[in-house]
Amino acid sequence: MELRIKELIKEKGTTIQNIADLIGVNRVTLSNSINGNPTLETLEKIANALGVPVAELFDKSSDEVVGAVRIGKDTHVINSKEDIRKLAENL
Repeated sequence: MELRIKELIKEKGTTIQNIADLIGVNRVTLSNSINGNPTLETLEKIANALGVPVAELFDKSSDEVVGAVRIGKDTHVINSKEDIRKLAENL
């Protein structure tokens, strides 16, 4: 899953520190999340802070499957067709 968060931060003329302040986390936590596997909640907060839809955070040139499914209180991040298959099997 390729994220465009750093690119969007530059395009918007802001900084990781500013976005971290807006979403209520420290810069290191945000940076680690961006470089790792951010939760859907974190992606939503980042998107809101940047004023873009969540889908805009993802690289559109990628042919990967990317998404999230909420079932009750559980959020399942989907990164591949295999993830979809496994989720469907467990329903």
